[in-house]
Amino acid sequence: MRHRSLGGLAVGAVGLGAMPLSIEGHPDEARALATVHAALDAGVTLLDTADSYHPPGGEPGAGERLLARALAAYGGDRDAVLVATKGGRGRSADGGWTVDGRPEHLRRAAEGSARRLGTDAIGLYQLHKPDPAVPYAESLGAMRELLDAGTIRLAGISNVDGEQILLARKILGERLVSVQNRYSPAVRDAEAELRLCAELGLAFLPWSPLGGISRSSLDGTSAQEEDPRFGAFHRVARARGVSPQRVALAWLLARPGNVLPIPGASRPESARDSALAAELVLSEAELAELGV
Repeated sequence: MRHRSLGGLAVGAVGLGAMPLSIEGHPDEARALATVHAALDAGVTLLDTADSYHPPGGEPGAGERLLARALAAYGGDRDAVLVATKGGRGRSADGGWTVDGRPEHLRRAAEGSARRLGTDAIGLYQLHKPDPAVPYAESLGAMRELLDAGTIRLAGISNVDGEQILLARKILGERLVSVQNRYSPAVRDAEAELRLCAELGLAFLPWSPLGGISRSSLDGTSAQEEDPRFGAFHRVARARGVSPQRVALAWLLARPGNVLPIPGASRPESARDSALAAELVLSEAELAELGV
């Protein structure tokens, strides 16, 4: 797999978003572990989770514990794997999502994540979402304290706007290495933030990167009706003999700056297909058809 830089570390150009492996509707343990192992075998070295990725009513950190078990059981090379997790969100009993950006909460959350992952220092720790009840500078100050204490090695932020990115850069300096916002063929609201990251030299990790791309027969499943707004992705996929999801990820990799998509997967086949997008280089004509 081709590699890209994340905080000075070389990671596979396509990561694995582990959220589907631990929230409601998650696969059983055997398939979840097989999915992570398939991604690693395919060259994925960036695994993304969060302490809030668990079913409603469940214990925080289910996704982190799953990744720790998957890595412990993996027979291949684990040295290059970067596990990224997030803190600052939670789950309510009814399945909703909460936000808690208080410094004391973030410190406890990071320490708990490190214990669950079985590490002395989290490779990449991301502030999951700004808390409207807490000044963002205070939450970022807690991230700086975690960096200074060695609890986390690198810092990232998520679900942010341009002003928040600039504030984080001011407070965290060069130790801020990434921004994780929603971005996909269907949702391009973060275009300005993506370009700002390119200017600042920050990695941009689009979450839910396959939004808008329906399944096709090339996925090995029954074809679904194509959304006419994204028909170009299916046309290019048919011409290339690959899945439209793979084309969507290759399109993301061709966006400005240092983009590292983290598609979710709950099956080994999906993880392998996503990883192959790192080797799919789209032509200028194809990119023009896709709207780049």
